[in-house]
Amino acid sequence: MTNKIDYNKVMKETIEKLSQRETLLLHSCCGPCSSATIERLLPFFNITVLYYNPNILPKEEYEKRKKEQIRFLEILNESNDNKIKFLDCDYAPNDFASAIKGLEGLPEGSKRCEACFRLRLEKTAKLAAEKGFSYFTTTLSISPHKDSQVINEILIELGQELSKNNFKTLPLLADFKKENGFLRSTQLAKEFDLYRQTYCGCRPN
Repeated sequence: MTNKIDYNKVMKETIEKLSQRETLLLHSCCGPCSSATIERLLPFFNITVLYYNPNILPKEEYEKRKKEQIRFLEILNESNDNKIKFLDCDYAPNDFASAIKGLEGLPEGSKRCEACFRLRLEKTAKLAAEKGFSYFTTTLSISPHKDSQVINEILIELGQELSKNNFKTLPLLADFKKENGFLRSTQLAKEFDLYRQTYCGCRPN
């Protein structure tokens, strides 16, 4: 059995080597998950939050989560000198439908989720490279229901593809659930009265 990599340790080692604040494109699935992630990263990076989540159904739910994400960033920016930027994408449920074609019946935690991760992270990597960000990463690993090993393996693959195409943008490998990251996200969600959804996106209860 392959030993699991401590991606929280990997992230801390990366941060320790930084000689200056770098730019980071942070894919976010929602406001609550972004809260503790941003809190941890903001001392070291100039962050732009990317909202690309075509897996969220229905559209009303998608818009509700996006609105909360924007509201949360506006609150943070009121008391933060390092302003957090926001990068929006069009609602594109057909992207998700195409990505999981043939996997629709699989349960959470299966290859269906892996395809969903890859879809969103490919978009993140592409935009990060095109816009000249130093790093890209995602909030997804903060959830106890998301496999950080799978998420980071995808990040590594995408980073290698960017390198082959002469882009200097790097993946920031991380496991944000570590060091009570998920617990902290629930505390911050309560503190800022953030809407916390009851399902990931594609299979509403």
